[in-house]
Amino acid sequence: GVNIKIMTHLQPQTTTTMNRITKLFNEKEKDVLSIYYTAGFPMLESTLEIAQHIEEGGADMIEIGIPFSDPVADGPTIQESNKQALDNGMTLKLLFEQLSSLREQVNIPVILMGYINPVLQFGFEDFCKKCEECGVDGLIFPDLPISVYENEYKAICEQYGLKNTFLITPQTSEQRIRQIDENSDGFIYMVSSASTTGAKTQVESEQESYFQRIKDMQLKSPTLVGFGISNHETFKAASKNSRGAIIGSAFINVLSQNADLKNDIKNFINQVKG
Repeated sequence: GVNIKIMTHLQPQTTTTMNRITKLFNEKEKDVLSIYYTAGFPMLESTLEIAQHIEEGGADMIEIGIPFSDPVADGPTIQESNKQALDNGMTLKLLFEQLSSLREQVNIPVILMGYINPVLQFGFEDFCKKCEECGVDGLIFPDLPISVYENEYKAICEQYGLKNTFLITPQTSEQRIRQIDENSDGFIYMVSSASTTGAKTQVESEQESYFQRIKDMQLKSPTLVGFGISNHETFKAASKNSRGAIIGSAFINVLSQNADLKNDIKNFINQVKG
């Protein structure tokens, strides 16, 4: 008789682990704190070190900005960090090299945020493949229209397990917000005002009505508020109106002092969380 051995080790691995972003929003109801910084700033080699300090400091998620020469949605602070990072010699290729050991050191969700141009030059699928290899969980492209994403990139992102995040502003129509909600399975980035990014000190009343309007829409996707969150007060206000907040410019200001990164980052996050 023929000895048939079942080759169990050739069975496909069915242990798909849950995306870290999904896991975070499943487990944490409110006060989710995401921290943004620009790759290669303040120093070319500080990308991973900063990520570690952010996690140790108690933040829930990390957004790493891909430096670009013309960051139109960003205010002066982040523009300056982009310029510095590029002057330092940061490239996408180098960023992926730096991130190759990311998951040996960082456990919380990591998102890459950037303008679509450098990504298209790199090759969109190659980019997504690299993200998956490094353990990146999600993407944010402020200048990628939702319809283009749906038609050209959604399938690729899903293939590599990447959650794509869209931005909405007080000017975004209800129809567009519904479309974004339909095509999001991570979270929605709720831009607090129509202006560019930058730290502000309080949340204005027109923002309150915008927050309320979004709340009343009962979207299926969780939302995080970004733009203008800089301290405990603005973080709490944002968390009241969404699942939490994203801090960028105020954190870049901390990094730009470039003194004792570890303690400065820890102190900043502690102060924000209160």
